[in-house]
Amino acid sequence: MGTSPVQELTVVELAQSPAGEQTGKLLADLGAHVVKVEPPGGVASRRTGPFVAGHDDADHSLEFWAYNSSKDSVVLDAASEEARAELAAVLSSADVLIVEDPEWLGAFGIDLEGLRSARPDLVVVSITPFGLTGPWKDYRTSDLVALAAGGMLNSCGYDDHSIPPIRPGGNQGFQLGASFAWCALLLALIERRQTGRGQLVDVSVHEANAVSGELANPYWFYPKALVKRQTCRHAQPEPTQPALFECADGKHVYFALILSEQKAWNSLLTWMDDLGMAADLVDPAYQEVAHRQRAFGHVQELIEVFFLIQDSETVYHEGQRRGLPIGRLNAFEDLVHDEHLQERGFFLDMPAPDGSLHPYPGLPYRFTAFETVPGAPPRLGEHETESGESHA
Repeated sequence: MGTSPVQELTVVELAQSPAGEQTGKLLADLGAHVVKVEPPGGVASRRTGPFVAGHDDADHSLEFWAYNSSKDSVVLDAASEEARAELAAVLSSADVLIVEDPEWLGAFGIDLEGLRSARPDLVVVSITPFGLTGPWKDYRTSDLVALAAGGMLNSCGYDDHSIPPIRPGGNQGFQLGASFAWCALLLALIERRQTGRGQLVDVSVHEANAVSGELANPYWFYPKALVKRQTCRHAQPEPTQPALFECADGKHVYFALILSEQKAWNSLLTWMDDLGMAADLVDPAYQEVAHRQRAFGHVQELIEVFFLIQDSETVYHEGQRRGLPIGRLNAFEDLVHDEHLQERGFFLDMPAPDGSLHPYPGLPYRFTAFETVPGAPPRLGEHETESGESHA
């Protein structure tokens, strides 16, 4: 196999939120040399739980593990002249700089414009809450603020609108910022390869969320309709039928039955009839879409009972075999037992500092030209020599 196209890149990362750290991780896992600069005591994500096996320290944060595999860790104190010189030396030969807070860079005596002037071939990716310009450029953010300010949060929550919107887990707001930063970075690297010129990529987490409103944007732009949040289904101007069903084992499946799809209806009807659960749905009148829609409540009740008499595994596999859009709702702890992910070797055994191994998500893509395997997240300051110099 060949080598990764980013393997020769040296990347300096000054980031401690999922937006910047995920951008650096995507490069590191593909083989780039990513030097993560950390302040004394480590970045904020090292202090965010939960922690591996209950070890509450900087080297066992699962938040840090999630976003920092394959990187080098170098601790630099901006108050130290030696550290300032060390960062300047690393940047002098770097290809990419990922920075979330220009003030952090400024504390090392480095400003973006001066750096770009000295290194016109350097690609600088700035990932900030609201961008480097504009009236909000100095505002801070969080994942909740990013989702709320960008409009996404209004589509997240439950049918019960007496309670406020609910933020989804997984740092979705920051992840959107990282996704746009990653795409922009790749374009900047292509430009650099063609022309030799670097550039400043100004990424706004707020704007990444503002353009990612899913159905809310087209519904407003065209019919001027406002979507309303719904439990476990897309926000729509008008309520749609529930798609979440409980099974006999207490777990749930997601079944997106579209009453107007005749093939799916007949497949479901045959399945229910095979188990003696079709009741009056076998009446020829139910072959008419309009009749099914008028009797939606009755149809829904029968389907609920049908799923309640079967366990989720049976429903999932049998529904898939019959060509129906059914998926099981896995908890995160269920995924390590997923037979499909196991067959593809998705989970890796990641070593903790004490040598114990823990399942870790691998890459969601495979390449035929080269192979990449995520490396372990670095221990705090792991890649410094005894003299305090980095291996970078």
